[in-house]
Amino acid sequence: MPMRYDLLSLEIFLAVAELGSVTRAGLRCHLATSAISKRISELEEKVGSPLFIRNARGMQLTPAGQSLRHYARQLLDMLKRMEQELGEYGAGIKGHIRLHAITSALAQQLTLDIAGFLDAYPQVRFDVEERSGAEVVRAVSEGRADLGIIGEHTPALGLETMLYRTDEMVIAVAEGHPLATRDAVGFAEALTYEFIAPHPESSVHRLLTEQARLLGCEIKQRIRVSSFDSLCRMVSTNLGIGFIPRGVLRPYLRQFRLRALTLDEHWADRRLFMVARSIAALDPTTRAFADQLSRDRS
Repeated sequence: MPMRYDLLSLEIFLAVAELGSVTRAGLRCHLATSAISKRISELEEKVGSPLFIRNARGMQLTPAGQSLRHYARQLLDMLKRMEQELGEYGAGIKGHIRLHAITSALAQQLTLDIAGFLDAYPQVRFDVEERSGAEVVRAVSEGRADLGIIGEHTPALGLETMLYRTDEMVIAVAEGHPLATRDAVGFAEALTYEFIAPHPESSVHRLLTEQARLLGCEIKQRIRVSSFDSLCRMVSTNLGIGFIPRGVLRPYLRQFRLRALTLDEHWADRRLFMVARSIAALDPTTRAFADQLSRDRS
């Protein structure tokens, strides 16, 4: 028979684990010390192993206790989120989507996709965070985000993936740069020039360094930036050339007097993916959003 755990007992256990004292846990939980001790004893009997080592320094977790603490925290956090989201339904919000995405996705179509979804479902609430690809994957893996958007060269670490869109990587140069008279350039030739490098954890940086490695070349770089805006400003002063999605670069072309050179490489069309721990297990609201992103891709 599966073991059944009382939620109050788990809350009491976590209080004792955090405070290291039955007495202090009793004060926090507004229960007598004897009631706290009884709950802990019942849990230990159910588990079949001591959860605490009792000594003069207080209550210290055993390996079994550490394992229970890990899962009890996850369970109670999940129940808290469930109560919050169900309460939102009652308040008329009708759903809550936690989305983490790479900068290049938010700077292009993703913002419009969110706006289109909210037009159809105005009572949905979004929490959107802009992160590097590696950070997006960690957030989804750890349950801090329901859905993520990453570039194809970011390892998904066992997450489920769905194609979102493609974007085109180009070379950005200042109008006075030697390449500015060209419409296209090969990557090997571009590597002979100084680059303004993107953030090292970004999906753009991963693609840039991987393709350079395949050619047996190193990227010439003295300056590294963390935003596309800064990259374009640096490129405009001829400090280097940029490697950037065309859709991100487009608004900066006139403002900073830049040129976009087509990369004459088959891999320049980069795929973006949605990631989730389980697409099928997404709540109905988030699944509807993911389905829309999948239908609307170009």
